[in-house]
Amino acid sequence: MKILILAGGYGSRLGNIAENIPKPMVTIGGKPILWHIMKTYSFYGFNDFVILLGYQGVKIKEYFFNYHMINNDFTINLADNSVTYSDRNNVEKWTVSLLDTGIDTLKGGRIKQAAPYLEEDINMLTYGDGVSDVNIKKLLEFHRSHGKILTLTGVRPPSRFGELVIKDRKVFSFEEKPQISSGIINGGFMVFNRELLSHLTPDKDCDFEFGVLEDLAKQGEVMVYEHTGFWECVDTERDLKHLNKLWNENKASWKVW
Repeated sequence: MKILILAGGYGSRLGNIAENIPKPMVTIGGKPILWHIMKTYSFYGFNDFVILLGYQGVKIKEYFFNYHMINNDFTINLADNSVTYSDRNNVEKWTVSLLDTGIDTLKGGRIKQAAPYLEEDINMLTYGDGVSDVNIKKLLEFHRSHGKILTLTGVRPPSRFGELVIKDRKVFSFEEKPQISSGIINGGFMVFNRELLSHLTPDKDCDFEFGVLEDLAKQGEVMVYEHTGFWECVDTERDLKHLNKLWNENKASWKVW
């Protein structure tokens, strides 16, 4: 089973932070958000990834090509160019395929181009900018239970502003970025049957949410796994600062590993 990760976005609303790197490479606690996403899947035993590259995709290629060097201390013998790593950090059990899918290709086209990598009928898909404590095994069990083409993880996004709890004009509490009580959105962490690919083309103008997903929903082929736990995505600099704050204060609810 493969996990496709859409990692071709520009991250334009992040300003200078993502000016020269793809959005999934912005860091939380010194690690790319892409790494955090992969650690979540790996915790549940899923380690075979296909990263769908676009804008500045070479930066993601360089990161994984030099993964051991970046994440470990090492000794290099310049006489024979041999390298010995300290193994201070655990070695990930990941297999990572890095697939160039075009700078301006829309999501549907990127997913379709991954078809040669998908050997099993059921695979998983997520966005490269959202973290969550969703239970991947329960999500997969739900998908297998209903027999439809696609399962989305439905989440309630956090409010962009803090919420005041008041009575008689007196503030009783203040919650920073609480989860809103209504308005479920697609939070990524999707599971799909191979049949999904027949609804896509490798064309760069083939979208996923607009068109394909809408049509499948009308056909009754899209189910929602409702997740009431933690979910946030990095859309703006403010989001990134908030997630780093949670990480630095040991309040990173998505850190299930």
